[in-house]
Amino acid sequence: MNAIELMMDEHKYIKRMLKVVRKATFTILEGKSVNYDDFYLMIDFIRNYADAHHHKKEEVILFNKMVEKLGTIAEKTVKYGMLVEHDLGRFYIMSLDESLQKLKSGDKEATLDVIANAISYTHLLERHIDKEDNVIYKFAQRELDEESLSKVDEECIGFENTNSNTKEKYILLLEELEKKYN
Repeated sequence: MNAIELMMDEHKYIKRMLKVVRKATFTILEGKSVNYDDFYLMIDFIRNYADAHHHKKEEVILFNKMVEKLGTIAEKTVKYGMLVEHDLGRFYIMSLDESLQKLKSGDKEATLDVIANAISYTHLLERHIDKEDNVIYKFAQRELDEESLSKVDEECIGFENTNSNTKEKYILLLEELEKKYN
């Protein structure tokens, strides 16, 4: 498996978590109590698997190689597209975390912010993943030379081997949450 296939495979797990987030958020609209523990587990998955594990490979390895080798077009696409969306996703998750804290402290109006931030994150990431899978990754595969792609593969596989417990841990967490919210 090459690095881009690996990242596309990770997208499948992230998309599954987006469904969990959506279903958990819908239970709030149905009048059920917020399961804070589950929401914090979802945030943990997003911060540590989707962001620290997956986005790190994109930002530090693939995107940097694209900018280095492909110049202005890659730089604009990465800096003003993908990285902006990564930051916006981080903002939604930070805001979701803060909203949960407010709600837990008795601010009932924060329920709106919990729902808004959770759903905004899912919508953003669904579109973002589609762009990466169907545009950015294909652009990288088409335009980067073999040596650059091999270097990306080598660095991503090395990162993956060093952090193999992360993937296992968060896939198990995802599967447990899916049992509750499917």
